[in-house]
Amino acid sequence: MKTTTAFLATTLLSAAALQTSSALAAPTAPAGATKTAPQQASPQSGQVRYHTMDVQGVELFYREAGSPDAPAVLLLHGFGASSYMFRELMPKLAAHYHVIAPDLPGFGQTTVKPGTPFQYRFDQLAAVIDAFTLAKGLPKYAIYVFDYGAPVGWRLAVNNPDKITAIVTQNGNGYEEGLSEGWAPMRAAWANPSAQNREALRQFNNADMLKWQYTQGVEDHSLLAPEPYQLAHAAIERIGVEPQLDLLVDYGSNIRQYSALHQYFRSKQPPLLAIWGDKDPFFLPAGAKAFLRDNPNAQVQFVNSGHFALETHGEEIAAAMLQFLQQQLTPADAQK
Repeated sequence: MKTTTAFLATTLLSAAALQTSSALAAPTAPAGATKTAPQQASPQSGQVRYHTMDVQGVELFYREAGSPDAPAVLLLHGFGASSYMFRELMPKLAAHYHVIAPDLPGFGQTTVKPGTPFQYRFDQLAAVIDAFTLAKGLPKYAIYVFDYGAPVGWRLAVNNPDKITAIVTQNGNGYEEGLSEGWAPMRAAWANPSAQNREALRQFNNADMLKWQYTQGVEDHSLLAPEPYQLAHAAIERIGVEPQLDLLVDYGSNIRQYSALHQYFRSKQPPLLAIWGDKDPFFLPAGAKAFLRDNPNAQVQFVNSGHFALETHGEEIAAAMLQFLQQQLTPADAQK
């Protein structure tokens, strides 16, 4: 009897160990295995999930949270950042919305596959994100745009006006008067994209300048975690500085499209909240106020911060954004 009992105990323990080992090993796919479709974010969950998707030869990294049945909100980051900038905003929005934040090509964890013909221009960034929204099955969505995310988002809105349910622009410029004197080196490159003028833009990508862009205009530097600008610089080191120079030179194309953007504002009058760090060294408060000129449905708010206002005033911006979206979005804006 003792022998039988010992045998049964050993057998049960071995089976339990095997089951535990299988459960722990299950999430890891063999090297080179084809990725399966990611699980959808669970309803009413603030948990953020991390995925990649092949879009036009770009391995696009994105964060996702909230119910896929809720109204969608697309978060578009800018220069010197990635979807990491939305790490604290996303859980706050996810209780009410399906929130998606991709890393633009040239930034964060997104990579352009070897052999893919790719030009780092805003037209192509917008084309990739537009294709991404189609692949994600987003028939309509609100957008949060910041810095470079603005010209990407503006192209989405102008080309697909009926898809845009609302706009939040946090230091995302759309008017000539919003550009400060800090753009002088870029303007020189737009007028004459010579090797010398291009080389002058390299300074904007070094570690000290990236940190300065986070700290300038911020009264209390202890509110700023170092990881965002450190990660941004690490991404530039990994991906290379040339894509960043390409985009700085191409930024002039965005200004040439402002007239189409303003016509969109006048004709469609989308609900728009401009919430702005009023001490931004690159995008002036006048750029925020200018939205009122073409769009009677625009609202403008300022916070006492610099360019990366979400880093210092995240709670305030999240609260304003939630109030705005709850006023503007209806159940009819949910995905079908």
